[in-house]
Amino acid sequence: MTENRKEILKGLIRKLHEGADVEEVKRKFSEVLGNATSEEIARIEDELIKEGMPQEEIHKLCDVHLAVFKESLEKEKILAPEGHPIHILMEEHRILLDFAQKFNVLAKAMIVKSSFEKEDEAQLKDIITHFKESELHYLREENVLFPYIEKHGITGPPAVMWSEHDKIRGMKKNLYELIDTVTTRPFAQFTTNLAEGARSLAEMLQNHFYKENNILFPTSLKVIEEKEWGDIKEQFDEIGYCCFTPVSAQKSSGTKGKEELSVEGGIQFDSGRFTVDEMETLLNTLPVDITFVDTKDEVRYFSQGKDRIFVRTKAVIGRKVQQCHPQKSIHVVRKILDDFRAGTRDVAEFWIELGGKFIHIRYFAVRDKAGKYLGCLEVSQDVTGIRALKGEKRLLD
Repeated sequence: MTENRKEILKGLIRKLHEGADVEEVKRKFSEVLGNATSEEIARIEDELIKEGMPQEEIHKLCDVHLAVFKESLEKEKILAPEGHPIHILMEEHRILLDFAQKFNVLAKAMIVKSSFEKEDEAQLKDIITHFKESELHYLREENVLFPYIEKHGITGPPAVMWSEHDKIRGMKKNLYELIDTVTTRPFAQFTTNLAEGARSLAEMLQNHFYKENNILFPTSLKVIEEKEWGDIKEQFDEIGYCCFTPVSAQKSSGTKGKEELSVEGGIQFDSGRFTVDEMETLLNTLPVDITFVDTKDEVRYFSQGKDRIFVRTKAVIGRKVQQCHPQKSIHVVRKILDDFRAGTRDVAEFWIELGGKFIHIRYFAVRDKAGKYLGCLEVSQDVTGIRALKGEKRLLD
């Protein structure tokens, strides 16, 4: 993209930001830049964020950008073959939109009824099951696709999409909580609220998936190297797929050989020695999830225990830890790391309830013998069983 073309596009987006008439901007865009690509728009939005335009403002403007650039974007074709990670994500979009529409129709039809009919109840249960399963779709994007896009210099659009994921999660959570109250509130009130929630969710998914299909995904196909897609698919496989994911997304039958790290005599410590294999196995055997972030705030390592609490994929290695968290919690992450560096804090801990489990999350400042800051260690543990312990146990079962 020429600098002149880039500046014209940035100027148009700034005009939208300043409240210019959308139709006027559309005409100007059509006259000057009728064939802007998704990659150009993604990079420009990224530059505007880096130049100081708040990410929240870019997010608000995104729908307007699409209205202006829609005709140009729809001329592009995504040439992702069956089984390709982008093909998988787009197929899941299609299926989820279908379920959102079914949900919308069902909720509207229930408004005129006086109680649940068995058929309605079964259909609603099926739809909710699919929405809950869709979490794996978002986890694959956030933990694999987004980091790869960021490695190629595009950080703004993935962050905007992640913030929308959190909005979708919030909308779904509200609907699940509403459905749980069906027996404790008037049915007419319940169905009215359900119809409004279903309509809002369908609109949100429609807009969000359009942005990803027409900006984020085409951009990823242009910037991510061909050889990287095999690794992305492998990491998609590790996270897993939804119950509705097409057969084309089943796990690859081939396995990729792991590069061996050979160190003669193993790793020597002050208090003992391990081989590399022993060290890796030991870390993966610990009853906790651990993640190490270095002095540059980049993820350097994570353990791979059999029962991980939070998703981690190899795509996050080298990624800024701030980009591994949703926008709403980044300020907390920054505060912890700033305090660790300043030496005003050595530990930060949190606890949450997640899926019926009680999770204890701790962050430790890692310092050498001289007190120099080396990085941050995150330790997450399911302590549900530990909290329930009583009395004593002195004998082996």
